[in-house]
Amino acid sequence: MSDNPNPLHKTSKISAWISHKTDRALAFWHYASNGVWRDTRSNWRINLLKTLNITVRSFLDTDLQSQACALTYRTVLAIVPALALVFAICRGFGFQNLLQDQLYSLIPSQHQAMEMALKFVDSYLSQASEGIFVGVGILFLLWTLISLLGSVEDSFNQIWRVREGRTIWRKVTDYLAIFLILPVLMICAGGITILMSSTLQKIAIFNFMGPMVRLLIDALGLILTWLFFAGAYMLIPNAKVKFVNAFVAGAMVGTAFHVIQWLFMTGQMYVTKYNAIYGSFSFLPLVLIWLQLSWLTTLIGSLVCYASQNIGQFAFFENVENISQAYRRRVTVAVMTLIAKRFEMGRKPLTIAGISKGYDLPENLVRIIAIRLHDIGLVAFEEAEGDLGYHPLLPALDINKITVGETLKRLDQYGDSDFIPDFDDKYGQINKILASVEEAMTNSSDNILLTKIDIDIHPDK
Repeated sequence: MSDNPNPLHKTSKISAWISHKTDRALAFWHYASNGVWRDTRSNWRINLLKTLNITVRSFLDTDLQSQACALTYRTVLAIVPALALVFAICRGFGFQNLLQDQLYSLIPSQHQAMEMALKFVDSYLSQASEGIFVGVGILFLLWTLISLLGSVEDSFNQIWRVREGRTIWRKVTDYLAIFLILPVLMICAGGITILMSSTLQKIAIFNFMGPMVRLLIDALGLILTWLFFAGAYMLIPNAKVKFVNAFVAGAMVGTAFHVIQWLFMTGQMYVTKYNAIYGSFSFLPLVLIWLQLSWLTTLIGSLVCYASQNIGQFAFFENVENISQAYRRRVTVAVMTLIAKRFEMGRKPLTIAGISKGYDLPENLVRIIAIRLHDIGLVAFEEAEGDLGYHPLLPALDINKITVGETLKRLDQYGDSDFIPDFDDKYGQINKILASVEEAMTNSSDNILLTKIDIDIHPDK
């Protein structure tokens, strides 16, 4: 009798194991894509899964690639004014030489191109601060950067579902604050390694602790990069962003940014091989790819920040998408009733988030209903900064005129019902059919058969 195991039995066990793992993978996929939203438990694993779910869905629904391309184009146009502003700030702090060393270390194989770019920057600064039109150059510099930052804000606001951006006055004041805070963080994040390394080399005691000190310096530079992106996610969108969510997204994107920067620096070694054929032009595609990937990563980080802070908005989102018209109408009347009753009693008006939390309604459903009530002229959004979910809701009409029938009538009439030009003249027959159907729905919609409605039927052609 042979000691070898039965090959058929071994194959059967392998097939059963593969089938079991496949079933488990499919079950996890169904849970992660849809079932997780029916899970009412709250722990970091489920919240992480929901955050990833929202991020992937939002990434597929939002054309971030095109936005990243547009921001790359605007960055190329604004790169000289941006460097001019950064150099002006560095001169004020005495960091100009440090910034130059940082730029040369970032692009080690393109010293000639970097020297030319720095000459452009010096020329730009001298033209902006000298001559007859002293203020014109400064204003043009600020306008270029404000235009770039305005595009970034529009992209972030689209991710955060913010319907209105900042006013012109707030853009000027907020953007100036951003221009003063974020560049300093980025300069410190990139230059801390160079500065600390050169300083600590002069101290003998640190020579024995070289690797550890180097690790700490790199970690400090990485943390400053995290704070830079966290600050961008908090300050740029016109919404109330929590620091915890912004810092988590900033840590992810800051780490990814360093990886992309390392790939960019490594890729230059291969680019130099083609300099004999293409010259300095071979460097341009690599810069554009680096900018594109950096902006795309930044936008994805904004998605992660939005998703982690607004998990409640997407609860039961599959049910909300498939909600029946009758149930939607009942919830709409209920929300309108809450708004009107609180106004009558002199209570503080609730926000979309407040109605959701106070009455256990999905926030995304309340948001859809509030926007619809606003569009039909029954609800007004009280002035407030940031996301629409934090705007208090007030009646837009005299509450003594808002009836259930008026609410339902406005809901039924919402939208464009006269989009065909000269409908009565060109389509008189179908207009008669619609009139007959409307009469039947008004008078006896419960018991009349559709075949009993009085309409003319054309013979088959």
